[in-house]
Amino acid sequence: MKQSKAQILREYGPFPGVDCVHGVSHDGERVWFASGEKLHALDPASGETVQSLDVPANAGTAFDGEHLFQIAGDSIRKIDPRTGQVMATIPAPNSGDDSGLAWAEGSLWVGQYKARKILQIDPADGKILRTIESNRFVTGVTWVDGELWHGTWENDESDLRRIDPQTAQVLESVSMPPGTGVSGLESDGADRFFCGGGGSGKVRAVRRPI
Repeated sequence: MKQSKAQILREYGPFPGVDCVHGVSHDGERVWFASGEKLHALDPASGETVQSLDVPANAGTAFDGEHLFQIAGDSIRKIDPRTGQVMATIPAPNSGDDSGLAWAEGSLWVGQYKARKILQIDPADGKILRTIESNRFVTGVTWVDGELWHGTWENDESDLRRIDPQTAQVLESVSMPPGTGVSGLESDGADRFFCGGGGSGKVRAVRRPI
């Protein structure tokens, strides 16, 4: 397993009125992050929040190229990012333990925190298509260039892990500095990960190992 220490490129926040950052996503330009009762769009160049949507948002966030998906309690909502309108709702796999959320290959990928799992689910009805076991508490989930990464947060330690989606073998680990947690996780499709910082109220940009 390849191991390295995280290179934090920039910290954003804390933001006014935001006590905790949960899910994180990226729409190609802006970073979206969930703060409990709202979804916020962050301009990563300026560091300013440029939009907020009033939707329940206490866990993972994903973007499929057109719509946002947001976990809240026992539901995953499909949301129009321009208006905040909820277009559809499907059941979340495990109410209360679902953490990260990602979109890849026409499916949603749901992290389950204490269950230490990543589930591939059908975005139309929430049916579980595949289960990947982890040996750490799973927070954020993201795919980039065919690679599956997830965040961990356990015993005040966090890292970013690249795993084999077929065997769940850990291929690479990027350790975060002590006391720096990872809640949400998303790639920008290039050389950065955006990591939610939980109760710190921050979003951090971390260099993706290439």
